[in-house]
Amino acid sequence: MGSAPVAAGPGTVRRISLRDAPGVVPLARDFARQALHDWGWLPARGADRRAAAEDVLLVVSELVTNACLHAEGPEDMTIGFGGKVLRVEVTDRGAGAPAPRTPHRAGRPGGHGMFIVQRLCLDWGVVRTPGVSGKTVWAELGAPG
Repeated sequence: MGSAPVAAGPGTVRRISLRDAPGVVPLARDFARQALHDWGWLPARGADRRAAAEDVLLVVSELVTNACLHAEGPEDMTIGFGGKVLRVEVTDRGAGAPAPRTPHRAGRPGGHGMFIVQRLCLDWGVVRTPGVSGKTVWAELGAPG
């Protein structure tokens, strides 16, 4: 799992700093929601578009929450749309590697974020820059048809 950073055309990539921001998960969701609106995903026309937009917002929530809980907090988030694929990237300061946990284990609440990301996305992965602490966790979702 590894890939290059967002490579979409002009005007289709948005970035927000999340470092030390209060209410970081709602902030990231609102930022993503505005990008989806600007790109015509919202307001959703039809069930497929509505489901696609909701999936993007859920993936944003899961990636940012994961950075908060397991990676010393998010640094920034990038969202890019290149026509057929939307890509979300969350950069954090953590050294660990996210991994899906087997879901639905009785008595073990939480820990299902990356399982959700894996199920909703076309692909996801982690990019590390040599000599720099932290990582970028990315996820790609298909555009509604």
